[in-house]
Amino acid sequence: MFENLTGRIERAFKVLKGEGKISEINVAETVKEIRRALLEADVNYKVAKEFTDKVRTEALGRDVLIAVSPGELMVKIMHEELTRLMGGKNQGINFSTSAPTIILIAGLQGSGKTTFTGKLARLLKSQGKNPLLVAGDVYRPAAMDQLSVLGEQVGVPVHREDSNKDPVSIAKNAIAEAKKTGRDIVIIDTAGRLAVDEEMMNEIAAVKAAVNPNEILFVVDAMTGQDAVNTAKAFNDRLDFNGVVLTKLDGDTRGGAAISIRSVVEKPIKFISTGEKMEALDLFHPERMATRILGMGDVLTLVERAQKQFDKEESERLQKKLRKNEFDFEDFLSQLRQIQKMGNIKDLISMIPGIGRAVKDIDIDENAFKQIEAIILSMTLKERKNPLLIDGSRRKRIADGSGTSIQQVNQLLKQFTEMKKMMKTMNKAGALTGKLPQMKR
Repeated sequence: MFENLTGRIERAFKVLKGEGKISEINVAETVKEIRRALLEADVNYKVAKEFTDKVRTEALGRDVLIAVSPGELMVKIMHEELTRLMGGKNQGINFSTSAPTIILIAGLQGSGKTTFTGKLARLLKSQGKNPLLVAGDVYRPAAMDQLSVLGEQVGVPVHREDSNKDPVSIAKNAIAEAKKTGRDIVIIDTAGRLAVDEEMMNEIAAVKAAVNPNEILFVVDAMTGQDAVNTAKAFNDRLDFNGVVLTKLDGDTRGGAAISIRSVVEKPIKFISTGEKMEALDLFHPERMATRILGMGDVLTLVERAQKQFDKEESERLQKKLRKNEFDFEDFLSQLRQIQKMGNIKDLISMIPGIGRAVKDIDIDENAFKQIEAIILSMTLKERKNPLLIDGSRRKRIADGSGTSIQQVNQLLKQFTEMKKMMKTMNKAGALTGKLPQMKR
């Protein structure tokens, strides 16, 4: 996710590398490259221009502290402005004060709408809610069957009426069933088509009018780029939805939708989905996404997902080691094994600082880390704790023991060193604690 955008932004920052101070000339050149990077990522032109104008104004209006380089200052400004552009902070679901809370799911066919509906049900159930899924797509029997399968997977009942072709009455009947059976959440999946059309809009507007939902979520495929923003605007003009869900962020997306959709439709992104697994759903945190776009990984989200696999004591131990920059190959191996349980591997590994760029052009399957595991397991415990001990002869022994080459061992050691350097930089910036330093104006 965002690999190309991240690479272009990093190249733009190189203009300021080694510069002693911020000037109109070097800032103008950097901002010009950032604007090009955003446009290539399919960010809305108006949004890209307003954003880079704001970055330029902020950069020229700040004094650079002795301990902070112009490049570091620009990274901080970019982080602040990207966070602001994408909404500032996470916004959750609007729950009703009296049960049931009604959530209406809208979107085009193929956007991942039905899969998201199942994921949302699982998430809410894990939070102690009792959801009911509603199969409201009366045109595609496969959609009803898919929702039924997903409901069974996550342990949530599905209300479906195969012989009823009226989505309004199906929704009303489902709400009545929820009240009768004590379900406090009703999630209504609706029909989608390949493109926006009047019939679809009229139908979902009728469902909205009939059930008066507490929350309307618009699901959009992030891989469609600027088209996703245009589609979102068309739906919002008709439905006035509450929030956006970006799906397929694990795919070959340029990131334009995530960056510009909030500004264009003036509605928050509430969830992001990365993969087909039911666990692969996250709340959208603008500040964390900004960190990922800037190539600094997303350790906070990674730790949160790890907490679902680790017990509390293990999670606290890991966070302390990250903050103290004591993360070693033992921890790395443990993380790799847990990552395979937490969703799309490529997306998750990109959250580790310094690793994302190394895997951006590689197709990673579920067994991708077997080779890395073999290399680490061929190290002695002392070597895992202190990789600096690994000299030429030890590298040959590790390569022979793991069935790999010395070059592959060298590559892993280099990537691990880069990751450690990135973590040290993030610790100084406060990114691992969520406290970025305040800059003098």
